[in-house]
Amino acid sequence: MNMHSADAATAEEALALQDTIDSDAATQVAMQDTLLTPRFYTTDFDELDAIDVSNIRDEWDPLIDRMLSDPNKGHFKKNQDWDTVDWAGMEPTLKKEFIDFLISSCTAEFSGCVLYKEMKRRGSNKDITQLFQLMARDEARHAGFINDALREAGVAVNLGFLTQKKKYTYFRPKFIYYATYLSEKIGYARYITIFRHLEQNPQHRFHPIFKWFEEWCNDEFAHGEAFALLMKTDPKLTRGINVWWIKFFLTAVYGTMYVRDHQRPAFHKALGVDPDWYAHEVFTKTSKLSEQIFPITLDIDHPRWDAALKRLQKANVDLAAAKAKGKKLAQFGASLRAGLAFVALYTIPAKKHAVPKFTRLEPSY
Repeated sequence: MNMHSADAATAEEALALQDTIDSDAATQVAMQDTLLTPRFYTTDFDELDAIDVSNIRDEWDPLIDRMLSDPNKGHFKKNQDWDTVDWAGMEPTLKKEFIDFLISSCTAEFSGCVLYKEMKRRGSNKDITQLFQLMARDEARHAGFINDALREAGVAVNLGFLTQKKKYTYFRPKFIYYATYLSEKIGYARYITIFRHLEQNPQHRFHPIFKWFEEWCNDEFAHGEAFALLMKTDPKLTRGINVWWIKFFLTAVYGTMYVRDHQRPAFHKALGVDPDWYAHEVFTKTSKLSEQIFPITLDIDHPRWDAALKRLQKANVDLAAAKAKGKKLAQFGASLRAGLAFVALYTIPAKKHAVPKFTRLEPSY
């Protein structure tokens, strides 16, 4: 019986099992580096390797034990629940937006795999290398599963090519913590919101991959828990000037999600989801979850919030149109408006709260 990436025990095994057939077009989309596309990151691995988890051992060990138990081993592959997909008959705009969604998701998952696998390779700290090996395993399975779905549409991302050729962005470890923690938690909030919606409205489940979203987002949740604990090892990371950095990353992640989702109107219409409702649901869940480690949350009900998001989204649309036409002045104007909209979001006073003594959470949505 042939082994599948879903059954692999490590990221290396999962990636080795990937079919080498790929689509140049899909890979080129994954190669793009813009403010809205997933990036590959590198960092100071020596600083990560020096983390001491002894002061959070009572929360760390249960998390690692759960990840070692590997509850989702063998899950991320097609089975009898995988319905036949009529790619040829899919409405063209929906097909284009859905493939774009899958490529973006695959690239984001693989980005995490690359970063985590590199930490495991370079480090000597058993606690840290073990964690990153387990997270890399999960992300490799997710990326492989999405690529399986893409192959049915006649495309796939060449993950090995991405590893070698995609541009890497350097982030200091604390910025990796903030960005990746939020990426994992907002990923959980996004997937579970769609999953619950489709449970109640199965007529909108136009592709079988959505049936796998609950277990998928539970992996994301666990990874977020890990980064919350990494931040807890150094209280300075969530105090003082760093609170302003936390606010910056919260604003950037929320704003990016809003703009990106509004680029896929046919996708959300097919799901039966209003993008503005969906954004508010995801922001609400993510804000509640992030209270476990961050001392602030964004005021997403502030009168300026929605208006500034809409200006940011409109500026992004105008920027893309200006770039397509090669209009430099219009590009500058749209970029300036986008920057001002971001400042408007960032300067909304944040909500403060006391961070709980016990950090760990369990999926509850």
